[in-house]
Amino acid sequence: MYNLNRTLQQQTKINEISVDTVILTVQDNNLMVLLIKRGHEPFKDMWATPGGFLRLSENLEESARRILYERTHVENVYLEQLYCFSNPNRYPNARVVTVSYFALIGSHNLELSHDPDIDIKGVEWHPIYNLPPLAFDHESILNFALKRLRERIEYSNVAFQLLPKKFTLTELQKVYEIILDQELDKRNFRKKIMSLNILEELDEFTKSTSKRPARLYSFLKQETENP
Repeated sequence: MYNLNRTLQQQTKINEISVDTVILTVQDNNLMVLLIKRGHEPFKDMWATPGGFLRLSENLEESARRILYERTHVENVYLEQLYCFSNPNRYPNARVVTVSYFALIGSHNLELSHDPDIDIKGVEWHPIYNLPPLAFDHESILNFALKRLRERIEYSNVAFQLLPKKFTLTELQKVYEIILDQELDKRNFRKKIMSLNILEELDEFTKSTSKRPARLYSFLKQETENP
């Protein structure tokens, strides 16, 4: 029999599109994610990725950049579209589909803040392997972003965003180990990374006085290549 009450209940739900951004960095030998502490319901006082609703005048990327700046004052970063999350029950009392973006950035000299008229209690970096209680389905979003990142570093130059312009292979390996959350064999790592043809060997060395100087490298392209 046709369930009229259920149909009316479904019709009262609001259809919205939101955008969430996953911003990752390496800091203090940890893979960190940028989170905001919500100042209102639903999920008041819980942590979430920076997000908000799409405006009629915006495309998705414009919305992602605006929301990211309003909530964190982070701007001018490369954003890559990650995935669309559309579980009907992901948002209480409303039908909200979210399109997620992610990026890697250097955390040094990055001042975090937010617009005073945005109801947010804080903006902080958190270790992705030791997260606080998260709002909505943001744990799933972060897990998906981590999976995507691990796939990308297997064949692309995406890690350049986490390193100085010139670096040693030891420094590069450390970034990979932090992202993969495992130790890597030095010989196998160097063989694999050189086979990707994404590095340029420089005629320069570190200037350490206590250790043997190590050769410096740079990425052939200082920009993220889309797969």
